[in-house]
Amino acid sequence: MAMSIGNTRGAAAEINVTPMIDILLVLLIIFMVIVPTLPRGETAQALKSHKGAPANPGAVVLEVLKAANGGMTFSINHQFVAQRDLPVRLASIYANRADRVLFLKGDDELSFTQVAEVIDISHAAGVDHVGLMTPKVLAGQ
Repeated sequence: MAMSIGNTRGAAAEINVTPMIDILLVLLIIFMVIVPTLPRGETAQALKSHKGAPANPGAVVLEVLKAANGGMTFSINHQFVAQRDLPVRLASIYANRADRVLFLKGDDELSFTQVAEVIDISHAAGVDHVGLMTPKVLAGQ
């Protein structure tokens, strides 16, 4: 509380800032506790190869290209695969593998929904992790 010296005529209105400082300190402590626990999102790991190929020689690379009719063509490690045979072929490749990682190299002209369909097909075939090979990753950046 503030003190007045001398004669005053009536009550003097003065702001007491002590409760405001207490509230400020409490809010500061609350935000300091909450901020470190906020979710940060999912972590992503980039491919660490400089030549654009996976570092593991036994890795499976699925290349998806846009066909002339608007569809997609597929090749697994540079071997052509028909679209109807893709789920069966992926399931046979990953049937006895402990490392269930697929590298997906998509054409720039494909839409996101087409790439998402291929990812769904690969997950249904038993692939656990799908690594996307982007042009920057292929260039080694």
